[in-house]
Amino acid sequence: MLITLGSPPSDAETAAWHAVVSAAHVLDLPASAPEPSRAETAGRLRVPPLGGRHIHLAAVAEDGSYEGVASLLLFTGPEQRHTAFLDALVVRPDARRRGVGAALWAAVRDRLLAHGRTSVSAVLELGGAGEAFVDSLGFANVLPLGWYVLRVRQAVDGTPCPVLPAGFRFTDWSGAVPDGPAESFARAHATVRDVPLTGPGSGSGAGVQAAGPDVARVRAAARVIEERGGIILTAAVLDTTEGDAVVAYTEVILSDPADTRAVQYDTVVVPARRGRGLGRAVKRHLLTRLRELHPGVREISTTVADDNVSMLAVNEALGYRRERPAGIFRTKL
Repeated sequence: MLITLGSPPSDAETAAWHAVVSAAHVLDLPASAPEPSRAETAGRLRVPPLGGRHIHLAAVAEDGSYEGVASLLLFTGPEQRHTAFLDALVVRPDARRRGVGAALWAAVRDRLLAHGRTSVSAVLELGGAGEAFVDSLGFANVLPLGWYVLRVRQAVDGTPCPVLPAGFRFTDWSGAVPDGPAESFARAHATVRDVPLTGPGSGSGAGVQAAGPDVARVRAAARVIEERGGIILTAAVLDTTEGDAVVAYTEVILSDPADTRAVQYDTVVVPARRGRGLGRAVKRHLLTRLRELHPGVREISTTVADDNVSMLAVNEALGYRRERPAGIFRTKL
């Protein structure tokens, strides 16, 4: 039996969903990748994303447990109403090869067509059951990428603190951007359209960028993370010759304050200031602040597109190592 979860889901629905994703994580991902916490699962299910709305589906077994789950993000922005992002389609290991995944996909496809969507994307690990499944459905890998991991202590101890060129200085903040750098931060954020995918937070899913954000929008995005129970920490480079305008920034997310692995989100340098080492400098500065503010975090993970040569070079210099290959897969309906 397939059901649509409540909005928001109940505690029982959240627990049954988390049991599926936890069991699948243990089987499908390397032991080094920490499984999502119950708090992270609850936050993602209960707090809708900015610029979209979720449909959560579950295949229910006779005993009331979930055999599989699927989460579909329908974008609501005017430029994205033709597409969607498949956040999850997961089958519990002991329920696989029984048609559960096919039934969930059929339900997802029905929802897509009912809402006038002509394409859908998903981020998947390469070489696993997920890739084989979407291959059978006509998905293609439209952006090869990799997951990379950095050990925070080794990076801080092993690389010197950055020295910025004259006329620039660092700043940082937790949560939503404060008033001072807000306007220039929103302008810098809008330039994320101009760079390849550099992290799980780059755009509103699968490399599909939202309309250029303003201050209200970037603050709302930070509030979503906090309402889900997470923490967002941002470091930025300010150009003192232009009234302390933000010309580079980087962000990390803790989905749960107890996490030992943070997730790197956007790293952006505005076009006019590229080629001066600001990207590497701001990422290195953020490592220091992360270690000071959240000493329990041992690692940072991120995705980088295989063709994003500049970001790969920056990350290699900081000490990131490739953990596993992945890709953004897309199909047209």
